[in-house]
Amino acid sequence: MNKDAQMRAAINQKLIETGERERLKELLRAKLIECGWKDQLKAHCKEVIKEKGLEHVTVDDLVAEITPKGRETGFTMLRRLVLNSQGQAVLLPQPSRLLRL
Repeated sequence: MNKDAQMRAAINQKLIETGERERLKELLRAKLIECGWKDQLKAHCKEVIKEKGLEHVTVDDLVAEITPKGRETGFTMLRRLVLNSQGQAVLLPQPSRLLRL
């Protein structure tokens, strides 16, 4: 395992141990809902169902249609939430502080 991967693994382990990982997941989930991401995906689901007809759409069809759009829009929104205008991470703890380096 290279040094980068070791650092990622150590940070992830510390986030789990301290409960910070769950806190960050909840914060990000709340922020995505707050900025309308969930509503956008819900509206897209309705469009897909309307286009194909309720009888002709399966859950797998919806997942296949929604996943790329959800990832794309979610990533963009998360990037804006995590980075402030100077490009600094504002929601995430500093790795050195987290690992007490």
